[in-house]
Amino acid sequence: MAKDITRLSAVDLARLIRTRKVSPVEAAEAHLAAIERINPAVNAFCTVVPEKTLAWAREAEAAVKKRGKLGPLHGVPVAIKDLTATAGIRTTFGSTLYRDHVPTEDAEVVRRLKAAGAIVLGKTNTPEFGAGANTFNKVFGATRNPWNTALSASGSTGGGAAALAGRMAPLAEGTDFGGSLRTPAAFCGVVGLRTTAGLVTRYPVTLPWHDQSVTGPMARSAEDCALLLDAMTGFTLKSPLSAAAPWKSAREAVAKARSLRGLRIAYAPDIAGLGVDREIERACRAAAVALHDVRATVDEIEINMGDGRDAFLALRGEAMVGNHMDKLERIGELGDNLAGNIRAGLALTVAEIARAERKRAEVWHRWRALFETYDLVLTPTTPVPPFPVEKNYPDVIDGKKLQNYMDWIGPTFLVSLAILPAVSVPAGLTSAKLPIGLQIVGPRFSEPSILSAAKFVEEANPIGLPPNCG
Repeated sequence: MAKDITRLSAVDLARLIRTRKVSPVEAAEAHLAAIERINPAVNAFCTVVPEKTLAWAREAEAAVKKRGKLGPLHGVPVAIKDLTATAGIRTTFGSTLYRDHVPTEDAEVVRRLKAAGAIVLGKTNTPEFGAGANTFNKVFGATRNPWNTALSASGSTGGGAAALAGRMAPLAEGTDFGGSLRTPAAFCGVVGLRTTAGLVTRYPVTLPWHDQSVTGPMARSAEDCALLLDAMTGFTLKSPLSAAAPWKSAREAVAKARSLRGLRIAYAPDIAGLGVDREIERACRAAAVALHDVRATVDEIEINMGDGRDAFLALRGEAMVGNHMDKLERIGELGDNLAGNIRAGLALTVAEIARAERKRAEVWHRWRALFETYDLVLTPTTPVPPFPVEKNYPDVIDGKKLQNYMDWIGPTFLVSLAILPAVSVPAGLTSAKLPIGLQIVGPRFSEPSILSAAKFVEEANPIGLPPNCG
């Protein structure tokens, strides 16, 4: 029964808990057992708190027995990224500087998840301060891909994606700056949603006005992702960017969607101009074209946002300096990716930052014009399949050598540059039985439409279970 519980959807698990067919304690114990069994080979969780988890589960079980009002995630376990503050639970940011750091306050998103009834299992691994698209740090080492543990889970929410794929958690919280929810979702065969800036409150953060970095949900299905999103959203004065969702329930919208009738969809094979692995591109094209079957209109178009690359890197550098001003005297103790980002930011001139902002505006207007014709734009999430876990990044794409460790995630960071919401959803497997992610991009606050389209993609392209999930 324990194994069966870990393979339930979050929606089904929440329903079974509400109807007293599964207890919160049973759910917690099943997932803790899965972590104990599977995590040593995958290293998705870096901190697990079984005593706290079971204590919260017992409280949740008592509430079920009292037949009181239950939250939408009541008794459902959730994994929290190690960049997100958790009161009383170690939060290291993947940095040796914070190896023993224990916050006294929950981040706002964690507070909301607890208020919805979720049970925190622990923290998932991340590159140091999220600076990297391969999940590795000097504190906990590398996270491995459950589909093949010799390969990367990507990053920076690699721990969350691997935990989901390995059936160690039904839901995971994460963050996304350049693609940190989407590229791990693509590599691990799960669903990761970059949210509209302000929709999920980022508190506490050093740069509260920074709009390219967002918090969002990750799950094993579009409907589960929508369920988690609903619990994360809500207006608050704790953030200057906070915005209320302009819909009642994303999960309800996804569950009720019976077709994509009237939706205008564009498929663009290479929005970064990098080249794309042919097997990945063929699968993504087929998944997009197949949406004709659920009554969407699908056109193939050619767009290239690659001229936004330097703007993104400059603005990322500026943000890295702003976020880590207090660590400049200890920069030699930081990992190469993070230290390199900070040094690149310090080398920027005001004119370079201003040019980057102007280019960002230009790229945004091009996206805006696209959304006057199309409701959604679909494109491969990553241009390559999962690469060896020992590599920091793939150095060649389609025969072209890359200039920078960030270049390969151009398909995702060129969406972040325009602060648009986007999801990665499984669109099939490669011949090597590795997941392929299709990215679905929409205008601001189009999450219900994005996730509804993702639901039809995943239903038409089931990928099954990875070999390393017990």
